[in-house]
Amino acid sequence: MVLNITLNPLLEKRYRTDKIELGKTHRITEENFAVGGKGINISRQLDKLGMGNLSIFPLGGHAGKIYRREIEKEKINFSAISVKADMRFGTVVVEDENRVTSFVESGNPLSDEDIKKIEDKIEKMIENASVAVFAGSVPNKEAAEIIRSGIEKGNRLDKITVLDTYGEHLEKCLSAAPMIVHNNIDEVRKSLNLPLKSEGEIADFLKSVYEKGVKIAALTDGENPAYAMKFGYLYKIYPPEITEADSTGSGDSFLAGLIYGLENDLVFTEILKIAAALGSANASKLSVASVEKAEMNSLLNSVKIEELGDKMKVFDDSPRY
Repeated sequence: MVLNITLNPLLEKRYRTDKIELGKTHRITEENFAVGGKGINISRQLDKLGMGNLSIFPLGGHAGKIYRREIEKEKINFSAISVKADMRFGTVVVEDENRVTSFVESGNPLSDEDIKKIEDKIEKMIENASVAVFAGSVPNKEAAEIIRSGIEKGNRLDKITVLDTYGEHLEKCLSAAPMIVHNNIDEVRKSLNLPLKSEGEIADFLKSVYEKGVKIAALTDGENPAYAMKFGYLYKIYPPEITEADSTGSGDSFLAGLIYGLENDLVFTEILKIAAALGSANASKLSVASVEKAEMNSLLNSVKIEELGDKMKVFDDSPRY
């Protein structure tokens, strides 16, 4: 089972209106709540792919009550951890022609008591998982220790540990040697103060995480080519051309594709095609991380994979854990 751990989930209030004009009053034509956070998005996408998974996240405050109601409506399998901190809130406005504007809170800090409660829960649940995914931002720097210690716990138990986070804590989390890493290129630039402008700089970064013990890594960049590394060997992924509606959650769909492919023992280049197709299909929709298999399959042949650098003389491309 895949365990998706989200430390900073988000409750969104989504509005639709004709057009936003600053300083004006706008009539709302449609409104609804939506549950978000990287791990929850990954869970939603894995559900669409038919892969069993469980989301774990802290839940507190009035927003937390609404969040529980909405995630139950989606039938996402979850185990919430009751905390004192209120859940963060966001507002999303969708205009005509599907232009999306978002306002998101950074998050309310988790107390030491909350952090200990979450660590204890995760430590127990990792034992029964095959994959432990640590995804999303953290509400405060103290909470980042949950990710680092969770990765180390998963590695000791010989679990597949997956990291998709950003911020000042990224370097420490990478040093914990998760098996799989995914990031948006801009997130890495800002988190680690790296330029990552040229292909050579991107390749050097991917090789550097391999030297830390990371076995598989992927860097995505919206509609631009993505890069991946498996056991020190590099790949360039050209995503299919689509008409973008909203790219929110595209990285999460991409990562869900990586997990899906690895768990099904697919060839790595085929896994990358699935991941890229899911990411692009998600960007073509307003719904977040809810790409159907048929939508994914329709884009698979449009994804191009290029191997970079020297090839191994004997190269077994099947997943190794």
